[in-house]
Amino acid sequence: MKKQIGRLHVLTDTVLQSRFSHLELARMAVKGGADTIQFRQKAGATREMIETVRQLKQLCLGSSVTLIVNDRVDVAIAAEADGVHLGQDDFPIPLARKMLGENRIIGGSATTLEDAQKCLAEGADYIGFGPVYPTTSKEDADPVTGIRLLKQTVEAISLPIIAIGGISAENAPEVMQTGATGIAVISAVCCQEDPEKATRALHKAIQTGISRGDHA
Repeated sequence: MKKQIGRLHVLTDTVLQSRFSHLELARMAVKGGADTIQFRQKAGATREMIETVRQLKQLCLGSSVTLIVNDRVDVAIAAEADGVHLGQDDFPIPLARKMLGENRIIGGSATTLEDAQKCLAEGADYIGFGPVYPTTSKEDADPVTGIRLLKQTVEAISLPIIAIGGISAENAPEVMQTGATGIAVISAVCCQEDPEKATRALHKAIQTGISRGDHA
């Protein structure tokens, strides 16, 4: 079974904004062209998280969209999500693989080429690399990596690279021209007046970057 990593990952968030629920954000993002939804919630009752992710799973199943859970391996297993995304200080990738099995997706975070190589060695299916640009979505964000290091990582690592951090419809084409598989965003969708419209603009920007890269 081929794992669907996707090109446009939208992380749902109810801390940076409170107008929309995880489910509402996911619904609008999917309508706008997102092919991967990542549930991101750092605090709260586990039972409620499981129920929310189950609802997201039903939405994603109906649209052939991949559903990833950030950090919480237990929630991903209980809600039968398609996989998890794990930061450098989160649950170890090899242990997550033992629990999730070979068919589930595991993403790892990297801010350096060495981090990316570690994710590859530990068995990740894709790497979330960044922050490429300055970001306000994470209080503890690492130093900006920049486009050059992103390109070096894409060329050195034989896994899909999903760029994250400060990505917008304006700079997404530049990101995609590095050869990155796709982008992941939080505030560029969640904190916008119209999340569906914002997602559509990002989807279009990705296609622009791919076509520019093809003609480079």
